[in-house]
Amino acid sequence: MFKVGIMGGTFDPIHCGHLLAAESAREACELDEVWFIPANCPPLKGGKPDADGAVRLEMVRLAIGGNPCFRAMDTELRRGGVSYSVDTAATLQQEYPDREFYYIVGSDRINDLPSWHRIEELAAIVRFIGLERPGAKPAPDGLPEYLRQRISFVEMPQIDISSTDIRRRRSEGRSIRYLVPDAVYHFMIRNGLYEA
Repeated sequence: MFKVGIMGGTFDPIHCGHLLAAESAREACELDEVWFIPANCPPLKGGKPDADGAVRLEMVRLAIGGNPCFRAMDTELRRGGVSYSVDTAATLQQEYPDREFYYIVGSDRINDLPSWHRIEELAAIVRFIGLERPGAKPAPDGLPEYLRQRISFVEMPQIDISSTDIRRRRSEGRSIRYLVPDAVYHFMIRNGLYEA
C-alpha cells in the first residue's frame, strides 16, 4: 500500500521546522510521500491567517521544490470554511482509495487529540505519527485505547521555530534568514509579507 503522510497546518509561513518534521516522519515511518495541506481557516487558531490562502500555498510549493517525495495540496483551500482534519481525511480517502494515510502531529498536540472534531471518525481513517518536539513530551497513557493503538512516535532533531516568531521578526524588521527556505525568504521579501 502506498503510504502518505498528511502535513496539515496554517503554514503562515511554512518554515524549516515544518520541512524537518515532514522528512523525519517520512524516513522513520517509510512514507512514500508527504502531502502539505494549508488550512483555509484553522479551528484552533482564532481568526483567519495573516497571508491569503493562495500566497501560503505558493510558499509551500517554493519550500518543497526539489523534493520528489513532497507535494503541495489545495484540498482545504478549495473546500473553504473551517478546516477540520476529519473532513480532509475523508476527502482524501475518497479521492485516493489506494493510499494509506498518516496524520503527522507535533507531540505538543498529541494529548489534545481526544478534543479534535469527530476524532473517532478521523482515527478510523488515518494513523497518527507523533513527532517529539522541544519541551513537549506526550503522555499517551492518558489517551483512549483506540487512539493509543493508532499512534507511532518519531524522534526528530530538536529545532524550535514557529511561524508566529517569524511573523513577529518580520514586523520588527529583524532577519528571518535560515528560518525559512531561501526561496520562501526571497518570496516574502519581494512581496513585503508580514512587514509592519
